[in-house]
Amino acid sequence: QVQLVESGGGLVQAGGSLRLSCAASGRTFSRYAMGWFRQAPGKERESVAVISWSGGSTYYADSVKGRFTISRDNAKNMVYLQMNSLKPEDTAVYYCAASKFRTVVTGGANFGSWGQGTQVTVSS
Repeated sequence: QVQLVESGGGLVQAGGSLRLSCAASGRTFSRYAMGWFRQAPGKERESVAVISWSGGSTYYADSVKGRFTISRDNAKNMVYLQMNSLKPEDTAVYYCAASKFRTVVTGGANFGSWGQGTQVTVSS
C-alpha cells in the first residue's frame, strides 16, 4: 500500500499556473504508474494525467493536453502536475493516485491508493 499526500492547490486567476505535488510513502512507489484525477462539484471524477513507472510514457485528457505536464521523481517518491494556462473549468479537487499496474492505464478502478485531494480554484 502506498500513502499519498497532495499539496500545491490554491486560488489562481485564469491564465495562471499552479504546480501540484504528491508525496508518496512506501518502498513500492517506483514500481507503479501514477495518476492525477479531478472531480468538480456535480461532476464525475475524471482522469487528468497518468505517468508510467519509469516516466517514459504519459497520458493526458484531451481537455488538458498542451497545458498540463505530469512528471515523477522516483528517487524522491514524488509526482508532480504542472498546470499552465489554467481555465475556470479546471476548478476541481485534484487527487493523486497510485496505479495497480506499471504501464499507463486510465480509469479509477485501475488505481488502488488515493490521496486526500487538494482544491484548485481558477477565477475568471
